[in-house]
Amino acid sequence: MRCWKSLASAGALALLLAGCALVHEQTPGELVVRGARFVPAVEGAMLELALDCRLSGPMSDALDRGIPLTFKIDVHVDATPIRRRIELRYFPLSRRYLLRDPDSGRVLRSYAASAALLDGLRVLHLPLDGDSPRQAAGHARVQIGLERSALPGPLRLPALFEPAWHLRSAEYAWPIGAG
Repeated sequence: MRCWKSLASAGALALLLAGCALVHEQTPGELVVRGARFVPAVEGAMLELALDCRLSGPMSDALDRGIPLTFKIDVHVDATPIRRRIELRYFPLSRRYLLRDPDSGRVLRSYAASAALLDGLRVLHLPLDGDSPRQAAGHARVQIGLERSALPGPLRLPALFEPAWHLRSAEYAWPIGAG
């Protein structure tokens, strides 16, 4: 009888540890906007973002297998919306991680390791082309999140329900100077 109880206890402990590992894998990543500003450039203005990004386990695994992760960047200057997207992508044949603009196809940066790619988001410069802010003073705010609709079909349903695929920053606001 004692052997049966010990075996049942060991089995329950193994299930508990396996459940903890699954819960840990479902821990969402973290995306924080540390700073933002508009910077004058030759071709209009650039949005300079300071980001801290940590991907969840499933997101990191997907990226390492070549599945692109697209982030939607929503900027509002007073009432004017500006939308941009960036894509994190790994190309296994060249063994390069790319940070690119999926709308223009322009490669913003290239890295040899995923850690360097995420570290490269600490200072991100996005060209605004014709969408640069027109007013000299006001307020701007930005929010960034994973664009789950850009994921491949088989990942979209899990991305809706699993916490590991929920990655969105809090809104960050800053004043635009008068010159």
